[in-house]
Amino acid sequence: MMTDPISDMLTRLRNAIRVAAESVEMPASKSKENIARVLCDEGFIEDYRVVGEPPRKLLKVYLKYGPLGETVIREIKRVSKPSRRVYRPVNELKHVRNGLGISVVSTNRGVLSDRECRRLHVGGEVLCTVF
Repeated sequence: MMTDPISDMLTRLRNAIRVAAESVEMPASKSKENIARVLCDEGFIEDYRVVGEPPRKLLKVYLKYGPLGETVIREIKRVSKPSRRVYRPVNELKHVRNGLGISVVSTNRGVLSDRECRRLHVGGEVLCTVF
């Protein structure tokens, strides 16, 4: 039984990047789809698709690499965990690596990047950081 599906998603992404895979599949859920949408909008992944039928839907994430094969995602870390939730108001959302990375934040307006949170002036639970 999986206790933290978001950590499982991030670990699958890290492992796929280490072996330079073109894509990675994982069980789909709304929260994982929303995180993949934010990563795609911010340019960290190429694309994502939900495949399969409802009892066994899969999220397929297509990874992005640079022109020389270098990875776009250098580091992806879970911040808020089931054992310790981390909430931040908008004025306490710090820039990741001086603006080179993003934080993925779950807000009352959906899952957003920290840039969108500042633009909309909303805070929430910091799910992960990506650089």
